Amino acid sequence: MDLSIVIVNWNTRDMLRDCLNTVLAGLGGLEAEIWVVDNASEDGSPEMVEGLFPQVKLIRNVENRGFAAANNQALARATGRHVLLLNSDTLVRGEVLPASVAWMDAHPEAGVMGCRVLNSDGSLQITGSRFPTLLNLSLQACGLTRLPGAFFDRYRMERWDRRDARPLDVISGCYMLVRREAMEVVGLLDESFFFYGEETDWCRRFSQAGWELWLAPVGEIIHHGGGSVRKLSHRKDVLLTEGTVRLHAKHFGPLGGTACWTLLAGFNLSRAIAWTLLSPLTGPSGRARAAHFRRVTADLGAALPKAG
Repeated sequence: MDLSIVIVNWNTRDMLRDCLNTVLAGLGGLEAEIWVVDNASEDGSPEMVEGLFPQVKLIRNVENRGFAAANNQALARATGRHVLLLNSDTLVRGEVLPASVAWMDAHPEAGVMGCRVLNSDGSLQITGSRFPTLLNLSLQACGLTRLPGAFFDRYRMERWDRRDARPLDVISGCYMLVRREAMEVVGLLDESFFFYGEETDWCRRFSQAGWELWLAPVGEIIHHGGGSVRKLSHRKDVLLTEGTVRLHAKHFGPLGGTACWTLLAGFNLSRAIAWTLLSPLTGPSGRARAAHFRRVTADLGAALPKAG
């Protein structure tokens, strides 16, 4: 088996249907299997898969187990030489799937790779980055990434068009191709991460085990973005903070986790104050932003590093 494709779904039936159609059309000559892990969707997603895609291996969860745990359910049973984590709100274009497998076969030192990702309108989506260290997060939070110079663009490399191959610290989980041999060394995703941070943690573990991570010019996918996350409202930012803090606590200890929480809490608090003060001048949009950041700030206690 060349490739095992794993798609985790939560209430994105129509996007999942479109994704699966493009995957099946884009396999080329690959011998592949497709897994869909449904996290207790209530929109008829599993029934749609059973009815329209009988060749897909479907795992139906009775509760939302989160991204890491759901992926692991399929990864533990996948049989491909390579495994691909693919978001349900993506569209595979052209021959990116066989080209990705061919690239990995030609680069045995690579444990993980990603491809160029586009937004729904065809513009470039910034995926792949360096590790979110406190320095990199500070540059982002303070808006310094807009300044000229490679140092300020170091974290997300927003000025790079993603058309050439580069080694990275983090590959986006929306399209993350992993060599089975590397996965057997590193292990599965850490299920203590519920929704954010799990692929970043996984990438760091691959790097620590000596595997290279690359974004390669093998083609493109479209990633609509936020298919499941749209339903979370301000919880998205809270979960993002919680995942990032957990990541720092795991790799840099309690002080690292606390420092990360302080930085991100300060960022959200400053936005809450600023938008609240500006809301009389900015109308409904400003009031909505102020309310959003106030809700995020009020819930950030849940993101504090956990003892032990």
